[in-house]
Amino acid sequence: MKPLNYAILKFFTAVEKASAIEVMDVLRPEYGGFKAFTKGAILDALLTAEANGLIESVGSEMSTDNELILYFKAHKEGAETINRYITD
Repeated sequence: MKPLNYAILKFFTAVEKASAIEVMDVLRPEYGGFKAFTKGAILDALLTAEANGLIESVGSEMSTDNELILYFKAHKEGAETINRYITD
């Protein structure tokens, strides 16, 4: 099993775009029991990956609960870097 942050990054190489909530939905079966498996921690990981140039923000929307949902995607260079260092 990959570390959670690796799994988060690798997920973005397989999807067009996603939010922290979508990441959680997909990774919950394998990582749901991890202490760091919270929306806040995953959002922190996404914002760190963005700051490091691996993914980029591609939009946002307000949820029905008036919560801001941010969407990210791995651009070509970011996906290549992720795939070079994190193998399946």
